[in-house]
Amino acid sequence: MTTTAEDLGQLSFDELGTPLRETTFVVVDLETTGGRPGEDAITEIGAVKVRGGEVLGEFATLVNPRRGIPPEIVRLTGITEAMVYTAPPIDEVLPAFLEFAAGAVVVAHNAPFDTGFLRAACSEHGYAWPKPAVLCTVRLARRVLSRDEAPSCRLSALAQLFQTETTPNHRALDDARATVDVLHGLLERLGPVGVQSLEELFDYLPDVTPAQRRKRTLAAHLPSEPGVYMFRGPSEEVLYVGTATDLRRRVRQYFTSSESRGRIKEMVALAVRVDAVVCAHSLEAEVRELRLLTAHKPQYNRKSRNQQGGWWVTLTDEAFPRLSIVRRPRDGALGPFRSRQGAETAATALSDATGLRTCSMRIPTQGANATPCALAELGRCRAPCAGRQDVADYGHAPAAVRDLIAGRALTPFDKLAAQLEELALAERFEEAAIRRDRLADLVRAVDRSQRLAALAALPELVAARPDGAGGWEFSVVRHGRLASAGVARRGVRPMPVVDALVASAETVVPGEGPLRGAPAEETGVVLRWLNRPGTRLVYCDTPWSEPAKSAAGWRTWVDRAVAGRATYAGLN
Repeated sequence: MTTTAEDLGQLSFDELGTPLRETTFVVVDLETTGGRPGEDAITEIGAVKVRGGEVLGEFATLVNPRRGIPPEIVRLTGITEAMVYTAPPIDEVLPAFLEFAAGAVVVAHNAPFDTGFLRAACSEHGYAWPKPAVLCTVRLARRVLSRDEAPSCRLSALAQLFQTETTPNHRALDDARATVDVLHGLLERLGPVGVQSLEELFDYLPDVTPAQRRKRTLAAHLPSEPGVYMFRGPSEEVLYVGTATDLRRRVRQYFTSSESRGRIKEMVALAVRVDAVVCAHSLEAEVRELRLLTAHKPQYNRKSRNQQGGWWVTLTDEAFPRLSIVRRPRDGALGPFRSRQGAETAATALSDATGLRTCSMRIPTQGANATPCALAELGRCRAPCAGRQDVADYGHAPAAVRDLIAGRALTPFDKLAAQLEELALAERFEEAAIRRDRLADLVRAVDRSQRLAALAALPELVAARPDGAGGWEFSVVRHGRLASAGVARRGVRPMPVVDALVASAETVVPGEGPLRGAPAEETGVVLRWLNRPGTRLVYCDTPWSEPAKSAAGWRTWVDRAVAGRATYAGLN
């Protein structure tokens, strides 16, 4: 019986892949307010892009965490609240960093920490995590160096061992520069053992079972094109759906030690086939991924299984309307919210600002004789349930809500800001902080709802982005949905391509609600693509505009207010 390289878990000639000297690495380091992604926040990002031992560029910025920095963190990093007060928040920094790191292998010392914060920030602010190959220099050092040579794999210890030009000092860019030298020192140790390519590097790291290696053949038929891939199980069920800029390279990473997630390793063990759909560009891939997730609900994907989900805040249809939390939106609804709690918080803020009743009693047009509730005694409700307010007088409250959502007036924001100021002057700082955060969440919700609704209202829009190689990527959008996508490579006349895409685009019949029936998550993905720098509007059959009194005018207030969170906390 002949033993093959595949049996030994070795890479075939076709799989040797990208030589390390031709691989672009982005070495990143973060400083944060603590160690819990999703709870703590980033205060500084430093990154260095290198290839073949040459530095191609650097990225460095302080980040406003929109919260206080613990004293022990200040002592460790030297980053104070005053230093980050005027720095951009993470939602403004992320697009620039993701563009800087696009297409590169992300390297970090203790990579799960840094990538965990970056993934959490992307999730919180609606950016797609690009799922890059990730290399951890701690893991690599433990594989390459002996205990005698390196008793500790802390960055400071490895920097001393490899005599780095920059001494790590718990500042992001300096630590990233030191990690670059550590990375190069570790890679030099791998040359004599035959590790020459990126794939061999990941295969060299531990925790790769022979069965996992043997399944590399599942990626053999995939093209090196952007698109969507689907892992299928023994009964043809879809186990996992993902996107990639290079399908073949991305899927291969599942069969190396670069994939360390236990849940995904379990999925790979079950998989018997990988199917792929080649896409024109990244937007088409993201949209197809969302649609496939909704269609198949794969058990190993944790997010976006139900795009039609979400919660909406809407006025009830009765003589004395109140706010109701619903699943199915109607015209004039606010949302969508990812959780019922978020919708309830927005409804509470709107009720406080407008005087809407919060009880669930159905009150007839002529009023009722019910006993007023505690809110009426506190002056927070004018008790229409007790006949103290007629329909005409009460009508100003629901009208204010409708005008705010439609972008005709911002009166509720003004009233909530005035209440916040009164609480602060009265030194009721804890309650003021709660009210401030509630108002900030409401502004963001109304702003997002208005922007999504404005896009969903457009019957047809065609946009283009440079593909980075002298050509163009095109998207045809109808009522917030991607109806067609294509490219015109360098040297190809673009307008005939646009005409063909429009002619072959999916027919979209608008539905009910603010988003005309479009899934909110898909409309959000399309909107982010359209808002990226460099995108151009080719054609729009009706004017694309947001309301004159949109919540966008309050974004600056939100940034200032949230940046002052530490002030309120410190005065409690």
